[in-house]
Amino acid sequence: MARRKGCLIGCGVALVIGIAGAVALAFGLTKVVDAANKTMIDPAAYAALQVGDAEDAVRAKLPSGDSFMKEALKAGGPAEPAGSTCSWFVNGDGESAGETVYRLCFKDGKLAEKVQYPLK
Repeated sequence: MARRKGCLIGCGVALVIGIAGAVALAFGLTKVVDAANKTMIDPAAYAALQVGDAEDAVRAKLPSGDSFMKEALKAGGPAEPAGSTCSWFVNGDGESAGETVYRLCFKDGKLAEKVQYPLK
């Protein structure tokens, strides 16, 4: 009888751990998808932006760009212009999604620089 109780307790603990693992996995996947959505833009939208455009107008056309992936997107890119604030995005088209990084830098309320480079 004691052996049977031990087995039931062990199975119950394993079940709880399995459910917790599945919940953690689902939460992690949700965060990754959310981060991707915050950083993806269409190449045509990037191409339509012009240096000198007002920062507010440019940012209104884009997702937030705020993501834990920011540091990874910075890797391999050129140095940021002095005194500017930059945002990083990835190619969001279906064919080559995520292969290209788009960096937009703003200074004095205007788009000061736009650069694209391959994701490292």
